[in-house]
Amino acid sequence: MSKLGILAEFWEFLKYRKKYWLAPIIIMLVLLSALIILSEGSALAPFVYALF
Repeated sequence: MSKLGILAEFWEFLKYRKKYWLAPIIIMLVLLSALIILSEGSALAPFVYALF
């Protein structure tokens, strides 16, 4: 199963179950995890760790 297939299935779940409030939560979790992964070992690390 491809990543786009998972996204499409998740979107169908949100539409069918009328749980649109889950979308912003998932998007923010993905963006925050991407920020942590990409800034690991860089000059941004002290600023990311200050958030927690």
